Amino acid sequence: MTQQRARQLGHRVVGTVTEVKGDCSWGHKVGDKFELSGHNTANLCGFFYHDIFPYLTMLQFGGGWPWGDRDVVDVECFDRHNSVKMQLKRVPD
Repeated sequence: MTQQRARQLGHRVVGTVTEVKGDCSWGHKVGDKFELSGHNTANLCGFFYHDIFPYLTMLQFGGGWPWGDRDVVDVECFDRHNSVKMQLKRVPD
């Protein structure tokens, strides 16, 4: 199967791991950075990517919450024993 690189749609979004409690089974560490999009998981844990997808695409395509910083969303892995927190940030063009 050939793999084509999708052209960049929307805004760039960078995720930065801000906290890890316990041992992340995928190996994420504080300070890890990922350039993510609806087409690019950037080797982020699949379970985590699944959970953040709605927030990721919201930022990628110009949406935001009506409160706080419209360019930033803080997310957390669903594993409560080995929790990973990440900040998703829309990168200005």
